[in-house]
Amino acid sequence: MQHFLNTQDWTRAELDALLTQAALFKRNPIGDALKGKSIALLFFNPSLRTRTSFELGAFQLGGHAVVLQPGKDAWPIEFDFGTVMDGEAEEHVAEVARVLGRYVDLVGVRAFPKFVDWSVDREDRVLRAFAEHSPVPVINMETITHPCQELAHAMALQEHFGTTDLRGRKYVLTWTYHPKPLNTAVANSALTIATRMGMDVTLLCPTEDYLLDERYLGWAKQNVAENGGSFAVSHDIAAAYAGADIVYAKSWGALPFFGNWAPEKPIRDQHRHFIVDEAKMALTNDGVFSHCLPLRRNVKATDAVMDSKHCIAIEEAENRLHVQKAVMAALIAQG
Repeated sequence: MQHFLNTQDWTRAELDALLTQAALFKRNPIGDALKGKSIALLFFNPSLRTRTSFELGAFQLGGHAVVLQPGKDAWPIEFDFGTVMDGEAEEHVAEVARVLGRYVDLVGVRAFPKFVDWSVDREDRVLRAFAEHSPVPVINMETITHPCQELAHAMALQEHFGTTDLRGRKYVLTWTYHPKPLNTAVANSALTIATRMGMDVTLLCPTEDYLLDERYLGWAKQNVAENGGSFAVSHDIAAAYAGADIVYAKSWGALPFFGNWAPEKPIRDQHRHFIVDEAKMALTNDGVFSHCLPLRRNVKATDAVMDSKHCIAIEEAENRLHVQKAVMAALIAQG
């Protein structure tokens, strides 16, 4: 049984097939690939695009989605073994996952890091516990990676450039300022898919403190070796933007300060100038801009950039619906 936890777990051919199917669903949105099937969507964190697109996607393919918020409209869940459960949690994931698997055909999980200890959060325990105990396929709806966003992003780029072959494109993944330290999930995923597609990728961040986890840097290097393209890290804004075909922006907190954000804040505050603005985009090769959303205007990117014809963030957000339908259909088709 195959899960959809990370795109790195799927072959390039499998990812290409998902993108091809997503394009078909975009042209013909109503179908019966999930007729008589159901998916439980577990949201440990808030959602706008993810919840809406998964619910509608299941409906449009003839399926049914059940939305659960553990700790709110469902019982709080324990994930560690050997714990004496005399606290808030009412039931264990070992039972939750197996019971849901008796009811539904797919399970989606959205669970952000706890932002206390990265050595713990990087293990992605909630997602992997569901995958371990669920008798049906599990889909990552964003944890420490966001594979559905990756596919939507890749699809939007293919549509923009009019080709499925993105090799040779200069791709800049840039850190941007945010008043709060955020999850690295989308940055991890953007780096993964951009290198998987054989692009020339630059990770632009203020200092080495903002480098991503070694797992994802390692995946980037592995992907370059297997798919071509290149990968580099830069702290030079002008050099990174120069000649770029694609600029993808995301805010994230510095991992060395994970769970101890007070010392990180002065560093972050010094780099507000990483905002994506017209001057930086003018350095690109008539480059396209995108972001996963939500985006704080005039903090991460200016109004002019967001409202430009070069911004494809809305197209990327729409594509979440289509790629997730492709993922659900592929997992159901496993039998």
